[in-house]
Amino acid sequence: MPTSHVITWEVAESQGVETAWIELGDDTLRGRGRAVGTVPEPYWISYELDTTDAFVTRRLQVTAESAGGVRTLDLRHDGAGRWTANGQHVPAVDGALDCDLGLCPLTNTMPVLRHGLHLAPGERELLMAWVSVPDLAVLPSRQTYTHLGRHRVRFVSGDFRSDIGFDDDGLVVDYPGLAATRLGGSGGHGPLGRVR
Repeated sequence: MPTSHVITWEVAESQGVETAWIELGDDTLRGRGRAVGTVPEPYWISYELDTTDAFVTRRLQVTAESAGGVRTLDLRHDGAGRWTANGQHVPAVDGALDCDLGLCPLTNTMPVLRHGLHLAPGERELLMAWVSVPDLAVLPSRQTYTHLGRHRVRFVSGDFRSDIGFDDDGLVVDYPGLAATRLGGSGGHGPLGRVR
């Protein structure tokens, strides 16, 4: 039975805030989120994320609004390694299993859950379909995730490194240099399970 979670992060990198509503199954994740940021420019983001078995991205839909107007992205993975953005093939990210929405802590969850890296030793180097915010360009990103123990996973991409804290369910609660959960806005139990 899926569990329902609500998480709000203060996002230092964008000087903003994000809330995500998440349904977490045994090997699937569905989420929707809203974010507002002021860096690199004031913007609003809304997104919907859907995965297939093993937490492999099926679809990410994003709308971004800034002074430059409204942009939309419909990023799809066909399950066989091929990606399209608004119907156009994106060969640079073919072979990736995950999307990574910029400044969004939720999208670090899928590879960690798939490989159990918040619970057990291991290291994975992965290709991601990275979406920059707020322009919504889709670019390849090589990322390494390494289990450190105590629900912490080291994330490395290029010259960026952070030791991310996860909860028991594999959701990000502390992302040094990027985001942290907002205190006082979580807790309790919902009809589908624990709500954070």
